[in-house]
Amino acid sequence: MKEMPSVTVEVGGFSAEATLMGGQSFRWTQRNGVLCGTAFGRYVEMRQEGGLLTLWGPDREEFDRLWRGYLDLDRDYEAIRREVTGIEPRLGECADYAGGIHILAQEPWEALCSFVISQNNNIPRIRGIVGRLCRRYGTPALRGERAADEAEQYAFPTPEALADVSEQTFREMGCGYRAAYLTELSRAAAEGRIPFDAIKKAPIDEARRRLRQLKGVGPKVAECALLYGFGRLECFPVDVWVRRALETEFTGGTALIGSEFAGVAQQYIFEYIRQHPPGRN
Repeated sequence: MKEMPSVTVEVGGFSAEATLMGGQSFRWTQRNGVLCGTAFGRYVEMRQEGGLLTLWGPDREEFDRLWRGYLDLDRDYEAIRREVTGIEPRLGECADYAGGIHILAQEPWEALCSFVISQNNNIPRIRGIVGRLCRRYGTPALRGERAADEAEQYAFPTPEALADVSEQTFREMGCGYRAAYLTELSRAAAEGRIPFDAIKKAPIDEARRRLRQLKGVGPKVAECALLYGFGRLECFPVDVWVRRALETEFTGGTALIGSEFAGVAQQYIFEYIRQHPPGRN
């Protein structure tokens, strides 16, 4: 990678590993301390040493235009931590443990499609399905020829690339019952029936309603898509881990739901409770 352009930036308390590998996105792997992945149709590698983050692949212009926003590096997460722990003081331990997590600014279509696939699934299996879709239907990524993982050599498929894929083919790729959802979702997006820009700007209840009208998009998938793909940090996805936390250590945590940065608090709880499950000594 030494012959590739590189950019090194100060990132304070940000944790690239916790942010990229914690289930927000399914396009990243870690090899020998280097985070490797593809977004925006571009392959990139990252290594963090303390408060310094180095990216190989993008030059400064590309970093400022794409990756700075993708990693949400300009937001004051220290202020967010103070706000959410002010609402729920017991969140302090979670924030101390997982406070380096930022909310990724992913492309809306990729986030929506990925979290439809994520239903009743685990992270390794989701990554496998997404990887197969990318290898088969994605276009070659910029710098993708440098990736060791074949899936990282391709961009996430566009709706148009998936619109003619049959339900049976999706099933053969491991999507299971979600295949029917992907078939309809891809066709709706390709035909312009999913107003991504309008959803991003709509009042949050309207944005939720619009997404939930789509086949296969229930409350949890809608919250995930809005948080990770539409930049709606007030969304609070509740999965089995977060529900368990709200029923045990953080019974007052429901006060966070509806707050401006509920999604950040959710990430702190999610990461903490996965590593410190209730009842474990």
